[in-house]
Amino acid sequence: MGSWEYVQKLGMGWNLGNTLDACTVEGSSPLEQETKWGNPLTTKAMITMVKNAGFDILRIPVSWYSQMDENYVINSAWLARVKKVVDYGYNSGMTVIINIHHDDWHFPDEMNYHKSSKILKKIWTQITKFFIEYDERLIFEGMNEPRKKGTPHEWNGGDVEGRRVVMKLNQDFVDTVRATEGNQMRMLMVPTYAASAYEIAMSDFSIPQGKNLIVSIHAYVPYPFALDPDMSKKWTIEQQQPINCLFELIDRYFLSKNIPVIIGECGARRKGDNDIDRAAWASYYTEVARQRGVPCIWWDSGCVDSQVEREVFGLLNRYELRWEYPSIVAAFLGKKHL
Repeated sequence: MGSWEYVQKLGMGWNLGNTLDACTVEGSSPLEQETKWGNPLTTKAMITMVKNAGFDILRIPVSWYSQMDENYVINSAWLARVKKVVDYGYNSGMTVIINIHHDDWHFPDEMNYHKSSKILKKIWTQITKFFIEYDERLIFEGMNEPRKKGTPHEWNGGDVEGRRVVMKLNQDFVDTVRATEGNQMRMLMVPTYAASAYEIAMSDFSIPQGKNLIVSIHAYVPYPFALDPDMSKKWTIEQQQPINCLFELIDRYFLSKNIPVIIGECGARRKGDNDIDRAAWASYYTEVARQRGVPCIWWDSGCVDSQVEREVFGLLNRYELRWEYPSIVAAFLGKKHL
C-alpha cells in the first residue's frame, strides 16, 4: 500500500503534547523530562481512553537532545521509555507517529546545514534500528517545525534559504531511514518550512525523492480564533473562509498531485467560556478535512485550566482520567456525542 492509500484510511488523531517533548537540561533522567512541564507520567490507561474515544492516530512528540551524549548517542533508558509509550498506542491498534520535536540544532541556514545533517542522520539511524520490528503503523516524522528561531523569518513561511535547507534535511532524513534494513517501505512525514500553512511554504516546497512520503503541516486556523489569546473567542460563519482557503491550498499544491497530507497539529485554545464555539470550530474544521482526505491531529498540551496556563489546548484530564471537554472531542471526531 502506498502513502496515498494509507493516509486515506486514517481517521483523526491526538497529540501527547508537553510530555516526552519537554525541554530539560542535559543529563536529566527520562522520568524527569517526561514530567518537566507539569504533566503526569504517561500510562496505558490514558492512551486507552484516547483509543476508546475514537482517535485513530497517536502522535508522540519527542525531544532527544538532553538525552544524548557529546557523540549524539541516545540514552538507552530514554529509547526504552519512548518505546513503552509507543507500545501503549501501537499495541491497541492505533497508528503512532514519533518525531524530533524541540531540538534546536537544525537551524535551517547553509552555515549550519552540515552539522544539522550529521546530527539528524545520527539520531534517525539509531531510532530506525531501535524500532525496526514495528510495521507500517509506526510513522517516523523527520522534524517538527524546522525554522529560523528568533528571526523575522521564523513564522511567516520562511525565506528562500530556510526553505531550501529544510528540503535538504528532509531528503537526508528519507535517505537515512531508507538505508536502514527493514525500513524501505515505512511511511515517513516531512514538513514544509516550520510545518507552515502559509502559501509560500507550500508553493516553494518539493517532496523528497522516495516512496511512501507524507507532507506534515500544522494549521491553527483561523489564527484569531484558534490561537491568538486576545482576539476572537466567538465562532462565526465568516471564520469558515480561512479554513476553506487552507484546504484549497493543500489540494492545489499536494492532494491534486496525489501527495498525501497530515495536519500534525491543530486545535482551538480555550478563552474563558467559549467551549460551545470551540466545538463548532472543531466540527467544521474536521468536516472540511474529511472531504479532502486529510487526517488532523489535535494538539493536547495537557493543560485544561485557563488559570494555570494561557495556552489551554488540553482535552484529556490526565490526572483524573476524564475528558474535560467531551463535546469538543465528539465534534472533532465527527460524532454527535462522546
